[in-house]
Amino acid sequence: MHVRNRHLLLALLIVLTSVTACTTTVTGSPTSGDTVVTGGDSGDSGVDPSFVKGTDGSSIDRLAAAVVTDVENFWRASFPSVFDKEWTPLEGGFYSVDTTDYKADPPPCAQNASDVEGNAFYCPTDDVIAWDRAALLPVLRERFGEASVMLVLAHEIGHAVQDRAGLTLAKQRKDPERYPTILIEAQADCYAGTFVKWVSDGKAEHLHVDKNRLDSALESLITFRDPTGTSQTDEGAHGDAFDRVSAFQDGFAKGAKLCRDMSVDNRTFTQRGFNSDEDAATGGNVSFDEIIGAVSDNLDTYFGQLVTGRGGQWRQPELQPTDATPDCADGDQGPVAYCPDTGTIDYDGEKELPKIHTDIGDYATGTLVASRYGMAAMADLSLPVKGGDTQHGSVCLAGAFTGFLLSQDQLWLAPGDLDEAVQVLLAYDYAARDVTGAGTRTGFERVADFRKGVTEGDKACF
Repeated sequence: MHVRNRHLLLALLIVLTSVTACTTTVTGSPTSGDTVVTGGDSGDSGVDPSFVKGTDGSSIDRLAAAVVTDVENFWRASFPSVFDKEWTPLEGGFYSVDTTDYKADPPPCAQNASDVEGNAFYCPTDDVIAWDRAALLPVLRERFGEASVMLVLAHEIGHAVQDRAGLTLAKQRKDPERYPTILIEAQADCYAGTFVKWVSDGKAEHLHVDKNRLDSALESLITFRDPTGTSQTDEGAHGDAFDRVSAFQDGFAKGAKLCRDMSVDNRTFTQRGFNSDEDAATGGNVSFDEIIGAVSDNLDTYFGQLVTGRGGQWRQPELQPTDATPDCADGDQGPVAYCPDTGTIDYDGEKELPKIHTDIGDYATGTLVASRYGMAAMADLSLPVKGGDTQHGSVCLAGAFTGFLLSQDQLWLAPGDLDEAVQVLLAYDYAARDVTGAGTRTGFERVADFRKGVTEGDKACF
């Protein structure tokens, strides 16, 4: 976030309270844990944080100092090839603020230290980055691991990149339709993704991250998504979970030049507002039984056309509820299972799947069911139903189905549904399990496979 329009991060307590049921309270196959390890035997990066104004020298400021040092090193090396000019260090520098001390001096662009509570921001008028070392960074580190601190600060320096590249406050104000806030924030997420890839490639001096252990990083990123029902045209829109993760993963996979060239002409945002007060009252969610019925009709139509269009014969699978985890194949597929012997899709209608539905939302259920229809489609096309291609393909096909619904503007695909898909894919590996129960290792991969289906269609899944 930045303070071009005085839009800071939402107070962390409010954000975490509003999304608790969608992040760490769900269970299932464990995610990968903490994702960033600072150098040194004691976990200390060795970076002296004294260059940070207001620092108390604490471990959280030492981590922050290591992050901003490596991020600036990244841009010092990368900026010339991307923008054809040299990187200039932040003129105003970095500020650490103890928001629990009412006597603490405020950073530039704030009147009181308490104005920074729960926030980190870039202020272009003074070319500074400030963070709350009491109520933001340590809470993020405890909840999501050190990677979350890395993402937040890399995002803020992404705004400094924009400023140096010519995307100034004046330019944004002059043409807000061409430079809406949602695009500005997506570009900063994208730049953060390019930095994390650089770290994962082992090029950073002080930080390192295993590219197979990025799940908690994405969880922290989607914590700061906009509330469900926010329209992408809202002045302060920053992106839903799907859009923010998409921007980050695009930067991670394709580099800073793609981020540089993002525009309203080539970037599609999925975030949208509610269509009615009734939808807003339910958060866009329907009951468990309703989503099973609605999604199955659409899935049958979509995958029937897909299979027959590729020369296969679609055998419509019957959805069968069970009172426990389905047990119909060679391994545990989780609460929804494709049963090749009977051609059915069995689902736990009593315990775990309804709990996922309640904890995350109706399209978490829809995503898991869609992945099993994807496996049924692969079987009808005489493709394997076990192995890596199946594990990636079933998630991709769930994404392709979702992209089809988006293109048809199906009204029951409500605001927040794509966020629910991202959350269930991060929290569980069920959508990626083949008939033996084996699945892709990380949520990062599962989200990437799903996004590929959404954006490129079923042709990308085989």
